[in-house]
Amino acid sequence: MAASIFVRRVASRTFSLGPYASSVTSQLRFFSDQEKKWTTEKFDEVVNKDKVVVFMKGVPAQPMCGFSNAVVQILGMHGVGHYGSYNVLEDDELRQGVKEYSSWPTVPQVYMGGEFIGGCDIMLQMHQNGELINELKKIGIRSLLLDKAEEDKKDT
Repeated sequence: MAASIFVRRVASRTFSLGPYASSVTSQLRFFSDQEKKWTTEKFDEVVNKDKVVVFMKGVPAQPMCGFSNAVVQILGMHGVGHYGSYNVLEDDELRQGVKEYSSWPTVPQVYMGGEFIGGCDIMLQMHQNGELINELKKIGIRSLLLDKAEEDKKDT
């Protein structure tokens, strides 16, 4: 009860910034007027830079979440060793911007040939049903799983 009375008293007061008001206002205006680094054009450029691009938490050598790790492992099983990766934990604008760019609410996000493929769940599903092999083929990457299947046929 006492806490709610205190909150009402504080909420009803008007605070004055005094002589610092213009400084605070100009700083707020400065932050709101800053140019965005991650524009739609920048995302277009980045997703088309490499055949495969992954926006993830962490880096391929050290993923910082299980879903990002799963995507790295799936790409590794298919022999995709070189791909663009962007650590969303290093840049909040990137983290939010990539979600808006793709209209996909989660990270990691995978792009192939400039096209959005999906997140971890989609990659796992495509890996399990064989669609990932075909997607990689479309962008000129031969999956190592094809080579493994051919080796297994020779051994039998």
